[in-house]
Amino acid sequence: MSQSTPLNVIILAAGQGTRMKSKLPKVLHPLGGKPLLAHVIDAANLLKPAKMVVVYGHGGQQVLDTINDSSIVWAEQKEQLGTGHAVNQAMSDIDDKSIALILYGDVPLINSTTLSDLINQAGNDSLGLLTVHLEDPTGYGRIARDQHGQVKYIVEQKDANSEELKISESNTGILAVNGAKLRHWLSQLKNNNAQGEYYLTDIIAMAVADGVEVKTAHPASETEVMGINSRSQLAMMERAFQRQNAEDLMAKGVTIIDPDRIEVRGDVEVGTDITIDVNVVLEGKVKIADNVSIGANCVIRDSVIEAGVEIKPMCVIEEATVGKEAIVGPYSRLRPGANLAGGNHIGNFVEIKNSNIGQGSKVNHLTYIGDTDMGSGVNIGAGTITANYDGANKHRTTIGDNVSTGSNTVLVAPVKAGQGATIGAGTVLRKEAPAGELTLSVVKQKTIEGWKRPAKKK
Repeated sequence: MSQSTPLNVIILAAGQGTRMKSKLPKVLHPLGGKPLLAHVIDAANLLKPAKMVVVYGHGGQQVLDTINDSSIVWAEQKEQLGTGHAVNQAMSDIDDKSIALILYGDVPLINSTTLSDLINQAGNDSLGLLTVHLEDPTGYGRIARDQHGQVKYIVEQKDANSEELKISESNTGILAVNGAKLRHWLSQLKNNNAQGEYYLTDIIAMAVADGVEVKTAHPASETEVMGINSRSQLAMMERAFQRQNAEDLMAKGVTIIDPDRIEVRGDVEVGTDITIDVNVVLEGKVKIADNVSIGANCVIRDSVIEAGVEIKPMCVIEEATVGKEAIVGPYSRLRPGANLAGGNHIGNFVEIKNSNIGQGSKVNHLTYIGDTDMGSGVNIGAGTITANYDGANKHRTTIGDNVSTGSNTVLVAPVKAGQGATIGAGTVLRKEAPAGELTLSVVKQKTIEGWKRPAKKK
């Protein structure tokens, strides 16, 4: 393809996917936390196409609402009459002088580098066809070549004879061809085959008959061209996808204790000398700096983890920032808006939401901190909570530098603890705690003599 030739992409995404046994359209089932179709669109966008047309059908409005991309041209296939018919639905939006690249919404792991190689095979006098050699090509169309090794035609499994079934080179369905030629060949398709459908693959024989050379390209891995038609295949591709993610992370300097037990469901930016233990899930946009350690069974979503942080096992971190050299966990939950300045200790069964935690402040045990601005050097005692909700509105708590709270303290917002204040154990703080002073709310202890515990009735 010359640099001046525009690229038009057609993605076929109209199939029902009956074997998925689902009300959700097949192309919307998630792989790595993202719809199958979205993976294909992302790969195509890396090629910077002049136009992208997605052919939709089953669950149409749901597909449009989920993808919701204004740069895409949508074409509806109202009847399922085969791949040739599906491509034809897009042709009113395809430029004659373009190279048309045909992709599939249920083939999610196709690599843009592979597609670039394929496009380079296509021109005015050539058609680019992506093929793959399979040990077991059952179900795939076979690539028939002549004695000189030139492609002659593609025959579908159900229409193949015994000799053709022995061929291991298989059709992926992905091809690139001049837009005008594609339009011409589609108009000549017939449905006189075992399925009674209009096969896109029949244009290969037409190209050969018209003197257009069929040039083949090949993927680096079979998984690039594997389609998904069942939940079993979806699970297999999920594992292949996650293994690929693990390999990419390890190549960037991440130690992964078990590459088969990590889940990446988004975009992860990493530094070096990071260690990730088993069963860690990374979702959305996650940034992890140098020398971070992440313990087993943690979930991190849309968060920034700065250098030198240690995240112990069983933590959930969502839309939060963990500053340098902080220690989090085990069993800590950082909810959206939790920002740790650095050097913090956030410990067992602690929940922090929409709060700024100053440098070196410690919240170690059985505590809830919500809607709070906390200074540096603060020590929060076990069982402390900020009561931030009055039943209708949220209120903020302000805790100054070097404040210390005793165990089982409640700070009823809006309230402030001044710099260096000490709040005694069991205090319910409803008014400002003055800076540098000890504040208590004391209930006199008493003993009720002769009291007996209730006994169970026999």
